[in-house]
Amino acid sequence: MEFFEVVDGQRAHRELRADPVPDELIERVLEAAVHAPSAENRQPWVFVVVRDEQIRLRIAELTAKIWQGGARDFSKPNTTQRLFDEVDRWATGGLAGAPVHIVVCGDTTRCPEMMLPSSIYPATQNLLLAARALGLGSLMSTLSMVTGAPFKDLLGLPDHVVPMALVPIGYPARSLGPPRRTPVAEVTHHDRW
Repeated sequence: MEFFEVVDGQRAHRELRADPVPDELIERVLEAAVHAPSAENRQPWVFVVVRDEQIRLRIAELTAKIWQGGARDFSKPNTTQRLFDEVDRWATGGLAGAPVHIVVCGDTTRCPEMMLPSSIYPATQNLLLAARALGLGSLMSTLSMVTGAPFKDLLGLPDHVVPMALVPIGYPARSLGPPRRTPVAEVTHHDRW
């Protein structure tokens, strides 16, 4: 795909087929991720690629618990009914069906924790765009990160590694239309507000 076609068509895929994703494609999206800019070029990203079905199911259980424990009520008034229903299906079962979960983490031995977002989220965006360019569906979620210790324990993360995003990856179960975005003119100011 051409660059702007990739960017302009990026969507959150909450329905993924269970078909296996070849290692080469996962390696390619990770290569794209590590080419993101990072704070002071510290490159503090660390990735945990989860293919094991039992671990993926446990990640999905932890996510559902957070969703049902308050995130659902918080999100409901802020979204359309259609989007809410899609997220609800994803958080309570759809996530478990993704054949690959990539947990994007930050290493605090490479970068102070307060600086991690400025490196980790650009890397995650590169990963998402690379997945789209390769015909894969993905999305970024931080919902599972709320569980804290249980999530870190499940993945065996050392104390200096902070999980920051979960990116389920797989082949899209259905085609999504173009994303709805606020026009640039409505959110842009020149020289002054």
